[in-house]
Amino acid sequence: KPEPTTAKPASQPSLRKPLPASLERVDNPINIAPGARACPRCGGDRACIGHDVTEVAELQPAKVIVRRDIREKLKCTVCDGQIARAPVGDKVVGGGRLGPRLVAQLIVDKYSDGLPLHRQKERFARMGLDLAISTLADQVTWGTDLLRPIWRAEIAEVLASSVMHLDATGLPVLDDRVAGGKRLGALWGYVGVNTDATFAAYLYTSTGSAKAQRKEEIGPADMLALRSGHTVADASNLFDASFKRPDLIECGCNMHARRYFVKALDAGDTRAALPIAAYKRIYTFETESASLDAAARLAARQERSRPVFEELGAWCRTYQPHEPPSSLLGAAIRYFTNHEKALGRFLEAGEVPPDNGAVERLHVRAALTRKNFLFAGSDAGGDRAAIAFTILGSCRLAGVNPVDYLADVLPRLARRIRLADVPALLPARWRATG
Repeated sequence: KPEPTTAKPASQPSLRKPLPASLERVDNPINIAPGARACPRCGGDRACIGHDVTEVAELQPAKVIVRRDIREKLKCTVCDGQIARAPVGDKVVGGGRLGPRLVAQLIVDKYSDGLPLHRQKERFARMGLDLAISTLADQVTWGTDLLRPIWRAEIAEVLASSVMHLDATGLPVLDDRVAGGKRLGALWGYVGVNTDATFAAYLYTSTGSAKAQRKEEIGPADMLALRSGHTVADASNLFDASFKRPDLIECGCNMHARRYFVKALDAGDTRAALPIAAYKRIYTFETESASLDAAARLAARQERSRPVFEELGAWCRTYQPHEPPSSLLGAAIRYFTNHEKALGRFLEAGEVPPDNGAVERLHVRAALTRKNFLFAGSDAGGDRAAIAFTILGSCRLAGVNPVDYLADVLPRLARRIRLADVPALLPARWRATG
């Protein structure tokens, strides 16, 4: 009696995507062993009739090299004229011994991938290069100092943009003058959106206050004083005085409004399902109109989103008199009704988004790195972090490889350039000319 066997699973079509065509292809010939090449039937030699090709993604380990800059020297053989020398090779610091691509990788690994310098030291040691932590820290300092003109140019572009976003995330800072030796600073993120490009900027503040507390520090209220036009922000009382100006148009964040209703639903209040469903319809419309220009998007919002938004507002006003303000649903309704005008700004201008997601997504990397290195060593370290997050965030928005960008731009800045040439080096424009 044959033994029972499990049923053979049905074959499924492969769901794997092909490997990217942009990756370098390296052939790995695999030949049949000499003892197996003869025909087992007649013993004759079998000829090659082709190859089966399978593509496998593999990793070539990174390695540190010593770049030997061999500079040519010319001397006139007829007279005793002046000797000509080829220019020095690219460096971040004159007299430095670390190349721009290595320094670029240091900055990206620290501020984008959250790899603290002591871990980077261990990695370089495995590649045969023993570097002191102080050396790595100096390179980060010099690199971010060189990037200050780019940072300032990004701030100017953000302020002049059609729509500006702002939001903060905390950054603990060591300070032996306070209890516990640590206080909470803030990284204020700004995103400027235009039809042709998007810009990012981070500014560090030593506290969470609206106005600057240090010399040359710029708080959110100070930034808003330099801004006019549509500005997307959360409903923080830090901005109340700024938004009283008629030329500064407050645009609310519907993601925040929705989160309040989600909290109520998660706590078991099923009535919150209706406003959540309304937001689902609004965001479905947003997805479907993403490719439209501002005028067409506004027309679509007027036709599809405005009735849903107004119905949501009517629902909130109906329930508000009967819902305790202390309940989760009451808090959600209160947030919506208190900020309904700002939340509905996206229905008045096609270029205005319904939420503050552009800058909140930018905070992801800042939060990741903060989780790994825990704090900034000083206010100066917070300033450097703001510069690094600005450049790396701008690269991410522009779809630019940050290592390639920094390896190209840092030597240019080290050689000194005119301030008039700085805007062309912003990641959004560097990509177009690269």
